[in-house]
Amino acid sequence: MRRRSLLLAALPAGLVTLAGCGDNKAGKGKTGTSPSPSASAPSAAPSPKIVEGPLPAITAGTRFGEKPTVAKGPGTPPKDLAVKTVIAGGGPTVAENDYIQAHYLGQIWDTAKIFDNSYDRRTPLVIQLAQGGIIDGWRYALPGRKVGSRVLMAVPPTWGYGSQGNPEAGIKGTDTLVFVVDIQNTFNAKSSAKGKIVPQNDAKLPKVGTNTDGSAPSVEVPKVKPPTGLVAKYVIEGNGDAVAADSTVLVQYKGVLWDTGKEFDSTYGRGQLTSFSLQQVVKGWAQGLTGKKVGSRVLVVVPPKLGYGDNPPQGSGIKKDSTLVFSVDILAKM
Repeated sequence: MRRRSLLLAALPAGLVTLAGCGDNKAGKGKTGTSPSPSASAPSAAPSPKIVEGPLPAITAGTRFGEKPTVAKGPGTPPKDLAVKTVIAGGGPTVAENDYIQAHYLGQIWDTAKIFDNSYDRRTPLVIQLAQGGIIDGWRYALPGRKVGSRVLMAVPPTWGYGSQGNPEAGIKGTDTLVFVVDIQNTFNAKSSAKGKIVPQNDAKLPKVGTNTDGSAPSVEVPKVKPPTGLVAKYVIEGNGDAVAADSTVLVQYKGVLWDTGKEFDSTYGRGQLTSFSLQQVVKGWAQGLTGKKVGSRVLVVVPPKLGYGDNPPQGSGIKKDSTLVFSVDILAKM
């Protein structure tokens, strides 16, 4: 069994589980009135048959990244999951269980009523294509498509919100849903920071590897006393948006002990990315990552007072009053 991330453990040192968060960005759009495609239970039905139509026409906003206008569905909606790549991208191929970054618009087949879209919010959705994390229509339709693609799909109730529908969004249990999805990026266990390598010239600080092949970077801790304050420095500086104090981020990370250099936690070892709100992690992470750019690799040295102090998690190998050293790749804001 894979060990759960220490950053997501419910601990008195300031960490809380992400389950049941009040600000569930995967469950609602930022308007707070209509849900994103993830607000559904996983389907117990077998895998759907995927067909190419019928599908409604995109009548305006036809370029990738533009907010589209989509006509009503032509006649009777398909019984199967209908999917068409309207614009073929040339980027990496999306796989099931990847996290994708995408703009999208969702409307109802019969009425063309839009129930949610990310274009107006100017913030793309970042979400995992995993069972229980998103409606099955997306989970089955998007793997195999490439980054840079625009995908048009019609999702029958079986692969959407089921017979219960989604009353909050005005979706009935009989509604077939139409989505346009612009796939901007995809992330998985092999994803790394990408940007400008920043010199690491301070011999009193750990040195972090600059590889970007998805494997864990080396972390070399000097044989000197640890700093008493927080350290947060770029190893690789990305060019994305700055992380805010209340941001939810998708990351790769590796944590080692200052005293021994021994690794105590790592997404690389689990082969699974992790996401969290900066309001729900130890203070050293929250303060160290705030203001840093998406796409960056950051060295974070967390003194005991901003980490676990005298109450480290049981079984972690972390002793009381330990200084912790992290390499953190900020892949996306969610």
